[in-house]
Amino acid sequence: MQEFVEVIFRSERNGYFINSKNLEIAPDMNVIVKVERGEDIGRVLNSCVIDEELEEKYQKDEINKVLRIATEEDFKQLEKVEKKENEAKEKFLEMLKHQPFEMKLLETIYQLDGNKLTFFFSADGRIDFRELVRELATEFKTRIELHQSSGREDARRLGGLGICGKTYCCVSFLKKFNQVTIQMAKDQNLLSNLSKISGPCGRLLCCLHYEEDFYLEKLEAFPDIGEAVTHENQKIFVEKNDYYNNRINLISEDNERIILTLDEFNKIKDKTKDEKTHS
Repeated sequence: MQEFVEVIFRSERNGYFINSKNLEIAPDMNVIVKVERGEDIGRVLNSCVIDEELEEKYQKDEINKVLRIATEEDFKQLEKVEKKENEAKEKFLEMLKHQPFEMKLLETIYQLDGNKLTFFFSADGRIDFRELVRELATEFKTRIELHQSSGREDARRLGGLGICGKTYCCVSFLKKFNQVTIQMAKDQNLLSNLSKISGPCGRLLCCLHYEEDFYLEKLEAFPDIGEAVTHENQKIFVEKNDYYNNRINLISEDNERIILTLDEFNKIKDKTKDEKTHS
């Protein structure tokens, strides 16, 4: 099976490429890769990715190549490109004044060879910018892409501190966004505090994904919410599981609350089963 190189571009997008020339590539190196419309520069995130899906794409000739490690000439070209990006930004903002909609320009990125120009923007709701794209293509005479940025992408670009007091994960170390779902919040007993587990991007905190495996493992050992057992001649129900302290919060039909350890609960549960079996 082939080893693939994961590369992140200046636009924060990432892609996978084959090191067909067996170049000595390591993380954080800048490399030149073949893309759909020519060549672009990116930084290596991982130099030895093995993945069955990527292997299938490689067999179908759908994986592009790493062309070379970036040279001094490539960095000189990048300096020229960055100057052009500043000029393109000013022209874009001037053209935007004549449009019937509002958008906030976040970033302007040229492909290294100039064959593609992408404008990243944020806006309220969806925008029909087809006419603007045609005008931009006429002005810049290259392929134009307008990309509406998501809240997570905005957070990564702007940076900041999370509620934990540390730099956003997506800025400091997170290579790509993981899917974080309401089910994860449910597994972790956090559904009642959704506002407290949402990041500045408006989405659920990425750290819920980090702890999900721990909670899924605990879920197998703990009872379901609402499960009933008999304790001291009264029926009590599981109200909440405290996975970190191995405790279970229960409530009786008279709203009396009881806290038991997991071992204590399991003994009562076994006793309840025995009583039902012999009754």
